[in-house]
This record gives sequence, C-alpha cells and structure tokens, in this order.
Amino acid sequence: MKRKALLMMSAVALFLTLSAPSSAQPTDANDPLTLKDYLNSAALNNAGLKAAFEQWKMTLEQVPQAKSLPDPKFTYGYFIEEVETRVGPQRSKVEIMQMFPWFGEIEARTDAAGAAARAARQRYEAEKLKLFFEVKDAFYEYAYLAEAIEIGRQNLELVEHFEEVARTKYIAAAASHPDVIRAQVELAKLEDQLKTLEQLRTPIVARLNAVLNRQSLDMLPWPRAEKFQTPKVARQKVVELLRAQNPELRALDFELEAARSRVELAKKKFWPDVGVGVGWTDTDGAMNPGVRDSGKDPIILMFTMNLPIWRGSYRAAELQAKAELMKTAHQKTETENTIVARAERALYDFEDSNRKATLYGDVLVPKAEELLEASETAYRAGTIDFLSLINAQQKLLEFQLRYERAVADNQQGLARLEMLVGSEL
Repeated sequence: MKRKALLMMSAVALFLTLSAPSSAQPTDANDPLTLKDYLNSAALNNAGLKAAFEQWKMTLEQVPQAKSLPDPKFTYGYFIEEVETRVGPQRSKVEIMQMFPWFGEIEARTDAAGAAARAARQRYEAEKLKLFFEVKDAFYEYAYLAEAIEIGRQNLELVEHFEEVARTKYIAAAASHPDVIRAQVELAKLEDQLKTLEQLRTPIVARLNAVLNRQSLDMLPWPRAEKFQTPKVARQKVVELLRAQNPELRALDFELEAARSRVELAKKKFWPDVGVGVGWTDTDGAMNPGVRDSGKDPIILMFTMNLPIWRGSYRAAELQAKAELMKTAHQKTETENTIVARAERALYDFEDSNRKATLYGDVLVPKAEELLEASETAYRAGTIDFLSLINAQQKLLEFQLRYERAVADNQQGLARLEMLVGSEL
C-alpha cells in the first residue's frame, strides 16, 4: 500500500509539474508576460528542478529493493569420482537455498527507505519553492526596471519642457541665461540615469534566462504591469505555518523517521538470518540387480543460519545509527531556528516596504506632483527661481522611484516569506 501511495504521489507531482501549456513559455515577442507565465516556464525547463525530481524518483525506487528478500542461492555439484552407494553411484547434486532475515528486519528496512523517499520529495518541494522565489525575485526586479525607465523618460520630457519654458522666458528677457544652462545640465543628468537603467536590462534578463534554462540572447518582453495591492500578513500565522509546512523541516522530520528505522534495523543484526532450501542428488542404478530403491534420487530438506558472534561490530553499528538519529534531531533544531530567524527578518522587510509603499504612493508622490505644478506656475509668474522648479522636479523623481522600489521590495519580500512558509500567503 505504501508503495502504491508513493507511486501515486509521484505521478500526481509529475503531472502538475509537466502539464502546464507550452504556450506559457516566454518568447521573444513584444507581448508582455505575467508572473504565472514565467513560473510555468521555469517549472517545465529549469535543470535544477529536474535534477531534484530525478533524485526523488531515485529514492522512491529504493522502496521495492528494501522490501525484497535476498536472491536465492543455487548450487550445482558434480562428483569427479562417483560415490558408490547401496542404491547406486551418485553423479551430481543440485541445491537451492533461500535466506530469510530475522523478524522485523524487512519492515525496518522498508520503513527507512519509505521515509527517505518522502524526505526526498520534500527536498524536491523545497527546490521548487526556491526556484519560484528566484523567478519572482527576478520578475519583480524586471518590473521595477520597466517602471523606473518609464518614470525616467517622463521626467526627461518634463525637464525638456522646463528648458523650453526657460528659453522662452530668456528670449523675452524674463529669465537669465543660467536658467537655460541649469535645465540643460539637468537634462544631461537624466539622460545618463536613463541610459544606466536601460543597460541594466541585459543582466536582469540574463538572470531570468538562467532560471528558465533559456539559452537565447534575445530580450524578454517587459512584464505586464499589475496594480499593486497591499497584502495583509499576520506575523503569528506566518511562524505557525512555517513550523508546520516548511519543506526543509518536513524533510528533516522524515529523515528522523528514517534514522529511527535504521536504529531498529541495526538492532536486528544481533539476530541470525535463517535459510531454508532443498537439495536433489542424481543417482544411477545399482550395480547389483534386485536392490530396493535402486537408482532413486534422494531429496533433502535443508536448514541454515548464520551465527552473529561478532557482537562488538553489531553494537558499533547500533551506536552509529543512534548517533545519526541524534545528529538529525540537532540538525532539525538548528534549521528550524535559522528559518524562523530568516522569517522574522523577511517579515520586517516586508512590513517596512509595505509601509513605505503606502507612504510614497498615498502621500509623498501626490504632494510632490502638487508641489511641481505649483512651482511651474510660480516660475512662469516670476515669483520663484528656476532652481526651485528643478528641485521640485528632482523631488518628484526621487519619490516616484522610491515608491516603485518599495513596491518591488514588498513583492519580493512576500515571495521570500512564501518560500519559507511553503505556501501562498
């Protein structure tokens, strides 16, 4: 039953991993792609995830091996000189022997293999979560870059407009020549910043291509813009889910189960293996006529057992298995402490970026837009200088970029939390 259940789990996981439509793979088209498209493509193509899946399949195949008995032993013997008996000379003999481990040894070995297979499945799940985090992290960075470039272009157009305003006022003798120069300096700075952002696209696409196992050097289309929604995450719930669902911790639980079974298996070495067999001897007819049972082939029922006399060796194997059990228990405690600490830091980053996104999106960016509009009106009226107008524009650019950075950080933080917890929040 366990074997059937494991095979069913394997088939379901393979179906879920490989059933995504091939059209979801990123192409070189200009159509924007969603995060789901990238996740489907990564699940289909990532070499590391495929290796983890094959590792799981490999450990799964250890279960039927653990269940099986040792191979029967076949023995054939030929008498170089025939042995003369009352019923006739013996020419050859055949024996077959099957060894049986002591009671409970096969069960302990099977339990250890089954737990190891379940641990390997959790390692595969952990690898998949890690891959999905890497995809989300790169995707949101790519989305941030798209927004940053668009903001840079809009600000460049805005400063070009300010330059025209300053030039018009200069021609009309309502502004000084330095205003035009300041506008041109600001234009040069914005053009350089925009060029830097545009060149950053290549390494980010290379990062996405790496997790997608995509060899093409062509640019991926820009991500599809999605409206930012502030998610609600309960701190206590995150920690509870983490302890219950984190695949690394669950893998260690199964490894603990396997280690306990290996301790029981080591104890079985103190008991003998038992063998049962049958033998047949080829006997020719007796030389003297009238001998009863002449030429009758004798059949013998055989019984054998090994003698476990090297008890010091078996005791050492038991102590080794117990040490492995204790090591796994300590490793789980250490891993749990580390993951909880990582989750606490991820929660802080997530909540901090959430607060900043709300601050910049709802307060500072609208205020900066209002300030810039008022500053342009005041500059046209001659009540403020051009430097104040440029400062207002710089402040708007800063707040817009910080808002987009906070949004990207928030989504990346949520992805990190989901990787640690083992499910969507």
